[in-house]
Amino acid sequence: MDQDMVVRARVQLLSANRRVVRGTEGLRIYRLLTQVEPEVYGSKLAYVLVEAGMSPLVRELPERRLALLDEAVAVASALGAANPYRDKVLARALAARRELEGQATAAGQGTASQEGSDH
Repeated sequence: MDQDMVVRARVQLLSANRRVVRGTEGLRIYRLLTQVEPEVYGSKLAYVLVEAGMSPLVRELPERRLALLDEAVAVASALGAANPYRDKVLARALAARRELEGQATAAGQGTASQEGSDH
């Protein structure tokens, strides 16, 4: 792990003056710092991953959404049972994942019913 990158990521967090850094900047920072201190930064990474997965920017990219939400579930699941944020971020990631699955199922049923009406 490049220690300069870790130091830069920590400086960016301090200079952001926000509780959670969001967006692509947050993803980059928390992905890096979670490798170094998973119990400290993993819950924030999972939170930002779910947020990114539900973003309008990726709504039309179901594979990308699924990848972000799967990563969120994996990160949250890897947190220790004693982590005070584990249950909350894991529940949020799983709920977002179920919502995406429900949307995919509904879209598939809509396509099937439209195809049936064409014949």
